[in-house]
Amino acid sequence: MNWEKLIAEYEGYLRHSLRVADSTNAAYIAEARRFGRWLELTSLSPSLLGPTDIETYVAGRGSSESLSAGTISRIFSSLRSFFDFLKSIGLRSDNPSLDVERPKVGRNLPRVFELGEIEKFLDNIELDTPFGTRDRTLFELIYSCGLRVSEAVELELSQLHLEEGLIRARGKGDKERLIPLGDEALHWLQRYLNEARPRLLKSGLRLDRVFLNNRGRGLSRKGMWKRFRDIAKRAQVIGKIHTLRHSFATHLLRGGADLRSVQELLGHADISTTQIYTHLNREDLRRAHKEFHPRG
Repeated sequence: MNWEKLIAEYEGYLRHSLRVADSTNAAYIAEARRFGRWLELTSLSPSLLGPTDIETYVAGRGSSESLSAGTISRIFSSLRSFFDFLKSIGLRSDNPSLDVERPKVGRNLPRVFELGEIEKFLDNIELDTPFGTRDRTLFELIYSCGLRVSEAVELELSQLHLEEGLIRARGKGDKERLIPLGDEALHWLQRYLNEARPRLLKSGLRLDRVFLNNRGRGLSRKGMWKRFRDIAKRAQVIGKIHTLRHSFATHLLRGGADLRSVQELLGHADISTTQIYTHLNREDLRRAHKEFHPRG
C-alpha cells in the first residue's frame, strides 16, 4: 500500500468532503501519519484491523506519552475520521474505532470577562493612530457579535450590511450566519471604515479584507493575538481573544436570551456545545446564593 498516496487522498477527503478547519485537517493528518508508522512497525494493514488492534495502539500511546483523557479522545476522533475515509474509498466495510470504548472527558468551563473587564480592556486601546481605531473596532466586533478569531480575520467588506445593521459571518465548514450589529459595534465599524481603513490601504493595492495590517494586507491571526496580548497587559485583564466570544454568549444568557438563539448567533452545529454556557450561569447562581442568602 502506498501510504503517502493514501494520506494525500485522505487530506483531500478532509478538505473537500468534510470541509474541516485547517487546524483540524493538520491535526488529523499528523495523527494518520503517526498511525501509519505504527502500522508499518507492526506489519498490520489498515484494511484488516479490528477494535483490539486500535485499543493496543491507543494504550501504547497512552503509556509512553502519559496522555490526558482529552488527548486520547482526540486520537479516537482522528481514527474514526480516518476509518470513515477508508470506507468511502472501499478499503473497508466498517469502522472498527466505533467498537472501542472511548474515555469520558470532562469539559472545562471557559473563563469569561465581567462587563467591567470588557470596558477596561476596550478603554485601554489608544485611539491616536488608525491602528488603534482598527483594534477598537476589531475587538468590539468580536465581543458584540461573538465572532471566532478566524471569522474576524477573514471578514470581507462584502459581508458587511451596515444599512441593515447586520454582518454575515462565515464559520466552520463555510457555513454562514447573519448576526445583528449593536449600536456600539456599528458606530466603530463606520468610524473605522470611514477614517482609519483608508489610511491603512496602500496605493494601488485593492483588498477586500476588513481588517488590515501595517502593510495594507489582511491582518493575520498572529498579528491579532499580539495586539490582544499588548492591550490586555496594559489593561491588567487576564484572558484570550476567545474569552471575548465566551463573554458574548454568557452575557446574552444572563440577560435572558434563550439557548437556541445563542446557538444560532454562535454558529454551533450542536446545541450541546452551547449548553456549556448554562453551566456557567449555574455557577453564577451558586456564587450569588452563597454570598447573599443567609443560609448560603
